Amino acid sequence: VFNSTELKDIEFIRSYYYNRLEFVRFSSSVGKFVGYTEFGVKNAEYWNNNPSVLAAMRAQKETYCKHNSEVYYTNVLTKSVKPSVRLHP
Repeated sequence: VFNSTELKDIEFIRSYYYNRLEFVRFSSSVGKFVGYTEFGVKNAEYWNNNPSVLAAMRAQKETYCKHNSEVYYTNVLTKSVKPSVRLHP
């Protein structure tokens, strides 16, 4: 989630789903995993107690999001087109 290329304005979210139900999520704004089901709570507790997993997830914001937000901004979001309308009877 981003609205600028500034790293402080970017939120990295990684969600895990099973049968179309989100059971655990990592959010960079929270800084840890949060479980939404019994299984998700157990996974979140396990991953939150593993410093290397948390460090890797926190690093994703800078390594993945920062680069991609710059690409999107320079190639898509900074471009604008004059709007046009076609009317048909």
